[in-house]
Order: sequence, then structure tokens, then C-alpha cells
Amino acid sequence: MTPSPGLPPGRRAALLAATEPVRAAASAGALALGWPLLRGAPRGEPHGVLVLPGLFASDVSTLTLRRWLRGLGYPVVGWELGRNRGPTKEITDELPRLLERLAEQHSGPVSVIGQSLGGIYARRLALRVPRLVRQVISLGSPFALAGRPADGTPGARAYDRYRHLHAVPRGRGDLAGPLPVPSTAVWSRWDGVVDWRACRQAPGPRAENVGVHASHLGMGHDPAVLWLAADRLAQTREGWRPFQPPARLRFLYPREDDDATG
Repeated sequence: MTPSPGLPPGRRAALLAATEPVRAAASAGALALGWPLLRGAPRGEPHGVLVLPGLFASDVSTLTLRRWLRGLGYPVVGWELGRNRGPTKEITDELPRLLERLAEQHSGPVSVIGQSLGGIYARRLALRVPRLVRQVISLGSPFALAGRPADGTPGARAYDRYRHLHAVPRGRGDLAGPLPVPSTAVWSRWDGVVDWRACRQAPGPRAENVGVHASHLGMGHDPAVLWLAADRLAQTREGWRPFQPPARLRFLYPREDDDATG
């Protein structure tokens, strides 16, 4: 289903982009087939969870992820701001307010999960109002491009088409640096929309990178991502530890040195 890592980088990137919709559908099929493997997913202390969609997407795109987490006992909400057209003034004003309402409603900091551009928003929220954020989980979010020129990927080109609407200039701030809260950055070498290398952070005591085999568009319903999200939300506030998949699911998570060709 995926182009060989041995292909020239330019051709491999083009094939990954062209096959994104098909591979995203394959992830949905894999979820149906792999559902029995997800039984017994970790459950933790119920707390508020906010899920943010990617560029051009709405809460519809995160429905599977939110239903999964709600079934594990977490009070989960979408952002309810319609289609994501980038960091418009409405979004930059409303997201901190939404986060504050959720933290007050659930009597504590909120875990924020963001897909693609939503993960960039999540990291910004953690820097802006860390007292309200329990942890950040980003799914295929190219936050390491902050402060650098656009890289020519499909995601960057799409983002720049709407830059005239954005209240936050592209590349503002250092989002790849350490966050004041635990953070998990999910990346995939099979991402056909953004450069997977821009989706990783420097590992630290409370910062980690986790690879999956998913396409960019399929991350929100990929079995590996669903298990990972459950495991991360089950971490206690004081005892956060890096992710370790169970032995039976180890095949879902490539090692750093697997297929290392970029």
C-alpha cells in the first residue's frame, strides 16, 4: 500500500501524496479488522479532553477518535469552531476561552489532542496557558517548521493559500522547543501531506516521539493511534512515563531505525 523507501525522495513524496485518500480508507478498514486487538486499552482518571481538527477539517474528521475516547470514560469534546482555515482571529481568541471553560467544568487541566494543524494549536495553548493543559498529543503536526520557510509539501501549500485570513503569521514562535507539560508527537514516514521530520520534537523527560505506519489523513482512525491515545490519557499527572506498547501490538509502531530513508 505504500511506496518503497528505496524510491528517489521526490518520487516517493509524490506517490505518498497521490495515495493519501486510499491509504486513509485502508486505515479505516484496519480499524474494523483490528478492533479485537484494542480490547483492554488502558483507562485512566477521567478528565477533560479537547480534540482539534486539521487544516480544512471540522469536528467530523475527529469523530472516530472522540467516540473511542468517550467509550473509555473520558469527557471529550471537539472544538465546535467549524472548518479549520488556519489561525484566524476567531480561533486564536476562542481556543484559550474554550480551554478555560473545559478546565473549570472538569475541575482540572485538560488533555489536548490535535491532528495536523490542530496539534500546532495544541502546542501553542500549552505555551500560552500551561496551567490549563494536562498534556499535548499531536498527530502528524509539522510544528518544527515554525520559524522556517515553507517546505513545499502539500500541507504547506494548502496552508499558505489561506494566510491572508491568519492572525498569527506563519512561523511565529518556537513550537519545537520543550513544552511546560508532557507531550507526545506522533509521526509517520508514510505521511503524504507534511514532512514527517517536522512532526518530531527533541526527546526529554516529558517529551517523546512515537512513529506509526498511518497516512496523514488516516491518523485519527488508525488502530495504533487510538491505542496510543488511550495509553497517554491513562498517565497520571505526577507519574507520566514514555510510551511502551504491549508486546502484542509492537508491530504497529516502527522503530526509529526502521525504513530510515526519508
